[in-house]
Amino acid sequence: MSVRIHLPSGLVTFMFTDIEGSTRLAQMLGSGYRPVLSEHRRLLRSTLAASDGTELFTEGDSFFIAFADAAAALDACLTAQRALASHEWPTPEATPRVRMGLHTGHAEPLAGEYASAEVHRAARIAAAAHGGQVLCSGATARHAAPLPPGASLLDLGLHRLRGFDDRERLFQLVAPGLERQFPRPRTADAVPHNLPTQVTSFVGRRAERTELDRLVNEHRLVTVVGAGGAGKTRLAVEVAGADVETYPDGIWFVDIAAVTDPGLVAFAIAAVLGLRPEPGRPMSETLVEYAASRRMLLLLDTCDAQPAACAEVIARLLTGGSGVRVLVTSRESLGLPGEVVWRIPPLSVEPGPGGGPSDAIALLLDRTVAARGGRRSTPAESADLERVVARLDGLPLAIELAAARLRVLSASQLAGRLDDVLGALDAGRDEPEQPSEPAPRWIANQHDTVDLAAAALDVAPVAAARAAQRSATQRHVTMQATVTWSYRTLGPRAARLLRWLAVFSGPVDLATVEWLLDDDPLDPLSVLADKSMIQVEPNVSGSTYRMLDPIRAYAARRLVDAGEEQSARDRHVAWSLHALERAYLGPDDRPVTLSLYALDPLADEMRAALRWTATGGSAREGLRLAGGLDQWWRERGLAREGRLWLFRLYGRIAETGERIPEAELAAAYHMHSLHAGADGEFAEELRFSQRAESAARQAGDAGLQARVLAGRAAPLIDMGQLVEAERVCREVIAWAHQNDVSGDALFAVYSLAELLWRRCALDEAAELLGAARPVEAARPTERARRSVDMLLGMVALSRGDLVAAHDHLVVALRSRMGHGFHGRACDTINAIAVRCAWGGDPITAARLFGAAQATRSAMRSTAGMFGQYWLEEQAGLRGVLGDVAFDAAYAEGAELTLEEAAAVALAVDHPDLAAGSIRFSGVEQAAQRSRAGRGSVQTDPAREALDRREHPGS
Repeated sequence: MSVRIHLPSGLVTFMFTDIEGSTRLAQMLGSGYRPVLSEHRRLLRSTLAASDGTELFTEGDSFFIAFADAAAALDACLTAQRALASHEWPTPEATPRVRMGLHTGHAEPLAGEYASAEVHRAARIAAAAHGGQVLCSGATARHAAPLPPGASLLDLGLHRLRGFDDRERLFQLVAPGLERQFPRPRTADAVPHNLPTQVTSFVGRRAERTELDRLVNEHRLVTVVGAGGAGKTRLAVEVAGADVETYPDGIWFVDIAAVTDPGLVAFAIAAVLGLRPEPGRPMSETLVEYAASRRMLLLLDTCDAQPAACAEVIARLLTGGSGVRVLVTSRESLGLPGEVVWRIPPLSVEPGPGGGPSDAIALLLDRTVAARGGRRSTPAESADLERVVARLDGLPLAIELAAARLRVLSASQLAGRLDDVLGALDAGRDEPEQPSEPAPRWIANQHDTVDLAAAALDVAPVAAARAAQRSATQRHVTMQATVTWSYRTLGPRAARLLRWLAVFSGPVDLATVEWLLDDDPLDPLSVLADKSMIQVEPNVSGSTYRMLDPIRAYAARRLVDAGEEQSARDRHVAWSLHALERAYLGPDDRPVTLSLYALDPLADEMRAALRWTATGGSAREGLRLAGGLDQWWRERGLAREGRLWLFRLYGRIAETGERIPEAELAAAYHMHSLHAGADGEFAEELRFSQRAESAARQAGDAGLQARVLAGRAAPLIDMGQLVEAERVCREVIAWAHQNDVSGDALFAVYSLAELLWRRCALDEAAELLGAARPVEAARPTERARRSVDMLLGMVALSRGDLVAAHDHLVVALRSRMGHGFHGRACDTINAIAVRCAWGGDPITAARLFGAAQATRSAMRSTAGMFGQYWLEEQAGLRGVLGDVAFDAAYAEGAELTLEEAAAVALAVDHPDLAAGSIRFSGVEQAAQRSRAGRGSVQTDPAREALDRREHPGS
């Protein structure tokens, strides 16, 4: 007679377990499998004996157990896995890896068993797990409180279980003693994707969904174009989500709005696809190779943030493989061949088929139910709701924000407030801009686009420009009306946070918000997120918070009205200075080799901070910001931008009478001189060089004076006064040595070495540079440029020593590209082109010359000291190749990006690999002695030192 067992009823948690790979384990262990299986059963049953679980069925290596309590079931799984892991098995290979699955649902036992779909769901969850893993359903997760001490549940997302049509959210039990890293669950979801999980339902747009889905299926590139807040992203995600099964290699969402530099677009896409940069290879090539054989859909969101870069990457992806399709959201088309531009319409405000509600009304009704805690609108409110959506022009974001207000207002009250906002608050709040009249000074506002040319002259932007800006803002007047109403419902802390966040130009993390407010921002952040005033963007390193542009513009106006603009923007300037300082320091707060790539993501925030210091803040702080961006401006071809920001800061100083220490003025004037030279303004370069020298002498700082004096030769060189420039360099170097500040005169050493190279005093140049190498290596802001190696490479070229030239130039190019010194990298690529020309590879030489010149032209930078030399070498190369071949290779090189050109240059074979090389032959030393005896070839002291390090026994 069987023993009657008690089976739980009602809300029951079912657990299934089995050994992963049990068949393989049995075959491997043979007769040793039975003891392992028995011990596995003993351990599980001893765990169950201590819990409230009831064993229903055991067959082979599997268990089926029912629990009345979900928390007890999770605790039993944790205890069992720990027992299995800590048990001493015969061999490590004999350890059974048990997978466990849990699901909670309503079930009633009948005749000693359960006949319920909930049992099958639990079995499928267990089948989706991996050995050593515990998975549970969302229902179990909801009923499993409290969790065992130290345990947590990791959300693995939605998955389709085999045999079920709906998707189940799966959770993994995480706790000390359990493995954490597992592959994707074994579910019916064969297609991966990272589409954002939506927390609200998608309403309406049936016709638009059908049309857009047809376009995506028929065309490889579709761009959804529309104004901000029109619902482009939500519709694109909805359409993509319905096509998940169509793309076996996945659907991948990339937010381009978070990309702060055009060069990072390819990296952002690669990061989503799980690709890493490959040394010496452009990321775009890695992307194209990965996508070439795959069938997938890329959803690139907000491409208008980086239109040119997005267009370039998309074009390469589409031409690299036929299985890739791209769905883009943007405020403008990309202008690519084959692009289908589809403009998203506003939600319809006309009655639906059969007299039903319009899409706009349906969205407002749906969101109102949520806002009112499940209470639906009454028929009496219909007319007022129609007034609301009509005033909001059917824009989804505006409707979403308006629905949140219906939590505390009736539809008629909301409609009345929107009328007041449009007619009195927004439209009449700012007085119309009067025709321009002479004024003592221009007061800029944060809605003005930076007009550097006008700013340099300390005048207001032209009326047409400001009118254009104003009309662009008025396109969202209904949106701003909604934001105004939403702002009225915020508490004091949330309203203040919204205003202060307006000073940032891009997304911010929690630490930045804490620093900005000097207070715990979690509560007001939550309020703003709940009210859709900010966008929360979760990622691995922590959530970031982003304001939509219309909301940011509105918040900036409120910041002024509240009298807080000075404090908030000064705080932003202080944050910008701190962020800039951190770019120059390592984790231990010690200076590190400067990488300009660290400054690229900060550029927009730095410009916003500079804009404030030049219009309403401290010009002294602005000069500090400019000093931190000095090399970045020049190496990115933005010397003119740097000059114009400095002009604006000088105007601010004259306007306010702010006292600037002479040392800081000297540094600014010196920086300005360098920017003017890089921009080809040689008279301006000389003028500010003289101002810098005068201020530095008054400051009395020997190191500063040496740096400024070292720059005195630059304008002389640019104006062709080479003899005088050499005399100045020697005087500065001697003066710096006498005052024990030789390191600060390094620029003069470089200039003197260039002059010596130019007049073929190669021995002296090499000796000078050899002595400068340790000085350069000791200066974090200098060493990444590898100027010593670059100049030694030029000296070696003049000597005809291709081995030494190649070694020095490759070192210089790797460092310059690796640390973002793009302007200087162009010089090195030109030098390697000369090395190729002399090494018998004229086609590569012409390609590199074309690539370097194309980059310089794009950066609008001058060729500097070596410009004439490059032209002479190109003329000689043209004579060797002929016009047709040279022009073809040159044009081919001009199509390369800087990264591609650097890769070509670094791929050039070492001269030692050339036929006839004797560098490693047994007669090398004798040949060197013979040549030295004849005095026919000059040697390179730096190269000889390198040889001694490589061959200490020679």
